[in-house]
Amino acid sequence: MKKFIVFLIAMFLPVSVWAYSSEVILGGETIGIHIESDGVMVIGFYKIDGKYHKSDLVEGDIITKVGDKSVSSTQDLSSALEEYVDDGEVLITYKRGDKEKVTTIELFLENGVYKTGLYVKDGITGIGTLTFIDPATGIYGALGHEVLESKTSKIVEVKTGSIFKNEITSIDESADGKPGSKNAKFYYNTVYGDIDKNTKFGIYGEYSASYDEEDLIEIAEPEEVKVGKATIYTVLEDETVEEFEIEITKINENSEIKNISFEITDERLLDEAGGVVQGMSGSPIVQDGKLVGAVTHVVTDQVATGYGLFITTMLEESEK
Repeated sequence: MKKFIVFLIAMFLPVSVWAYSSEVILGGETIGIHIESDGVMVIGFYKIDGKYHKSDLVEGDIITKVGDKSVSSTQDLSSALEEYVDDGEVLITYKRGDKEKVTTIELFLENGVYKTGLYVKDGITGIGTLTFIDPATGIYGALGHEVLESKTSKIVEVKTGSIFKNEITSIDESADGKPGSKNAKFYYNTVYGDIDKNTKFGIYGEYSASYDEEDLIEIAEPEEVKVGKATIYTVLEDETVEEFEIEITKINENSEIKNISFEITDERLLDEAGGVVQGMSGSPIVQDGKLVGAVTHVVTDQVATGYGLFITTMLEESEK
């Protein structure tokens, strides 16, 4: 049966090039994540006077300037547009991928309000799981995959960001064909660290909260990971990190991100979560007392199964 998955420049260099630590602090804590994007992202369009109006902009474009004014938030965008309401149109500078472009958009008066026809946002908030803290550098890694804007599936470019305390309040259970999710209470003012970069191998930044520097776990190289029993560390309730049994079913060293195939075998985790759930991304995978990887994906039609990323890939990314 075909399996569908939800997304929960290779460099051929010798391992010795990377200077990552051989031991790190084990994660497993659920974290709140907030990223303010570098610019204002277009996420959709709405009708004005009953119709959509033509624009060169598409979903995922990042607006960086209105006229000659730089904008980095929806408030900046609104304030800058107000200066052009008498003109009826305005020059917009935007990014599409790595390319900078310019276009003109119209401003429409409807019911006494000037409108653009654009839905936009300047940030994103969610939850994930902390994978590790490197005590040698103070850098953490989490998620094991990028943070995407949900409507456009575009990566969110980081202007600023933070990870912070949260508590899991409930679990929406996964079922085959419908992955579940963790629900959490956010404590925005209890910040654990900043977010410096958002990459396809996770989010990274400096961890500023306290931790036990002697509570270390050894790192496993990819060739040490094997088919067989392992465990994952994650939170099902409040802030309590717990260990749950899994079975690693396949190792793929040739994949960039889906290196470890696994199945949850822990009856309690299956009973309470139904399988892999959203918010579990980044949960550390441990085998034979070593940190081998992080949970990154759920297989949507078999939610007791998922994929993981080698921990060495995350550590290499944290060093860049």
